[in-house]
Amino acid sequence: MTLDNIFSGLKVIELANVLAGPSVGAFFSELGATVIKIENRLTGGDVTRRWKLPDESADSDISSYFSSVNWGKFSIGVDLQTEKGLKIVHSLIAKSDIVLASYKPGDAEKLRVDHDTLNRLNPGLIYAYITGYGSRNNRSGYDAIIQAESGFTYMNGESDSGPVKMPVALMDVLAAHQVKEGILLALLHRERTGEGQYIEVSLIQSGAASLVNQASNWLVGKTIPQRMGSDHPNIAPYGTIFSTRDGRDIVLAVGTDKQFAELCRLLGIPEIASDIRFVSNAERVKHREELKKILQKSIMKLLRDEFLDQLNEKNIPAGSVCNMEEVFEKPEVKELLIEATSVRGLSLKGLRTAVFLSEGGSAGKEILPPPHYGEHTEMILKKFLKLEDESIQELIKDGVIDGMGE
Repeated sequence: MTLDNIFSGLKVIELANVLAGPSVGAFFSELGATVIKIENRLTGGDVTRRWKLPDESADSDISSYFSSVNWGKFSIGVDLQTEKGLKIVHSLIAKSDIVLASYKPGDAEKLRVDHDTLNRLNPGLIYAYITGYGSRNNRSGYDAIIQAESGFTYMNGESDSGPVKMPVALMDVLAAHQVKEGILLALLHRERTGEGQYIEVSLIQSGAASLVNQASNWLVGKTIPQRMGSDHPNIAPYGTIFSTRDGRDIVLAVGTDKQFAELCRLLGIPEIASDIRFVSNAERVKHREELKKILQKSIMKLLRDEFLDQLNEKNIPAGSVCNMEEVFEKPEVKELLIEATSVRGLSLKGLRTAVFLSEGGSAGKEILPPPHYGEHTEMILKKFLKLEDESIQELIKDGVIDGMGE
C-alpha cells in the first residue's frame, strides 16, 4: 500500500456542511477512504449546493462552491428528525471509523448525533467536532465573522481603505487543517490502544493560532498591527507590489541585506543599498515609503517578464501578481487538477487538496466527481445496511430518504 491510498478501508461519515468539515472529508476521500456525506433532506442537502455565481445554472445541484470540497464522496439524503432516518445514520456510524460534525452547540444532542450518543454505538469511533467558538459558546461562527473577530479583517487592507475581509474563507481552511491533524493523531492513538477519540476544533482558536508573527508583534512587541496593504510590518521591501512598464504587477520579498544590494545593482541604483536610510532592514522598515518611491521609479522602466527572469537569475525573491486564469497556467498548479463528468453529464474540474507527493505518487488522481444530492442513497443502503429494494422504496415513500431523482 502507498500513501496515496493509505486510508483504503476507512469509513468516514460526514455530518458537516459548507467548507471546514467537508474539506476534511475531501482529504480522506483523496487518500482512499470511503466518505459518506449525510445530507439533510428537509433542506435539500448541503447549503453550498445553492451558493452560486450569478451566471451559474439554476438547474444543477452542484455549484462551483460545493464542488470545491466534495470530490470523491457518496451522498445520501436523510431526514434525521425521523426515527427511521436516525436509525439509518446510527447504523452507518456503528460501522464507521470517523464522524465529521459541524453543528451549533446543542444541536447535535437534539438530533442524537452527539459524541456521547455515538460513542455508545461505536466505542472505537473518532468524532471530530467543528464549532465557531467552542462547545461552551453557542454563537454561530461563520468565516466572515471569525476573520473579523480573530483580527485578520482589522489588519487587512490599505491604511486608508478600512478593514477588508479576505477573499477566501481562510478560517474554515485553517480549522480543517487542525481537524486533519487531530484525526491523524487519533488514528495513531486508536491503533495503539483501540480507543476512539473526541476532537474539538473551533474556528476562532484556529484563526488566533494562525496569527503567528502578528500575534507576537502584539504579545512581545506591544504593537497593535495596522493595515498596511501588501507591505510587511517587519521587513522591507517584502510583499510590496510594484507596477512595470507593461502595466503588470510584481511582488518583491527581499529578506536580507545581500538580496537588497543585488536588487539595487540590478535596477542600476547601487548607491541606494549603501544609503544610510536603507543600509539595513531595520532602516528600510523605518523609511519604507521613501524606498517604495525610489524602487517604483526604476521598476516602472522595465517589462514584467523580463524583469522577473533577471530577478530569478540573481536569486532575488519575486513573483508576478496573477489572476486565476494565470494561476492555472502554471505547471505546478496544473498537476493538482482533477476532472470528471457527473452521472447527469456535468463536466467538472477541481483541485486535489492533499498536495504532498510520496513514493507512491500523489493522492486523488482517480476520484469520483462531487455527488449530486442523494446520488448514492440506494447504493449506500444496499451495500452498507443490506436493505432490499422494497424497504428502500418504502423509506422514500415515507419521506425518510431521498434518492437522486430526475
